[in-house]
Amino acid sequence: MSIETTTKAMSRWHEMLDTRDMSILNELLDDDIVFRSPVAYQPYPGKQVVFFILSNVIQIFENFSYHREFYSEDGLNVVLEFSANIGDKKLKGIDMIRLNEHGKMVEFEVMIRPKSGIEALAALMGQRMAQAPQA
Repeated sequence: MSIETTTKAMSRWHEMLDTRDMSILNELLDDDIVFRSPVAYQPYPGKQVVFFILSNVIQIFENFSYHREFYSEDGLNVVLEFSANIGDKKLKGIDMIRLNEHGKMVEFEVMIRPKSGIEALAALMGQRMAQAPQA
């Protein structure tokens, strides 16, 4: 895997966020992706549920922007630092993404601070997860 494959996938990720074209998200997710949430102990496996989670989080976050990107030497891992708000709650976080050699996301883990931001996200996502497809 080359860093070029990863940077191309990340360019598509940013394009998806800018355009809200969810077909791009669909193409980026591996069928066996695992999502690790900042508010759930157990990971969420599978493309369908991860697509649901990410497409809903995109709708919940306001004033979302990435600030920095970090790539691992092997080209398979990316860390994206972001900020956003949910109502009057400001939050900062990172997306830790592992890709396979085809540029598909196989792991997606999110870490967020502060606690008030996590609580606001958990409340809104909890409502939406009640409607989530079951893996």
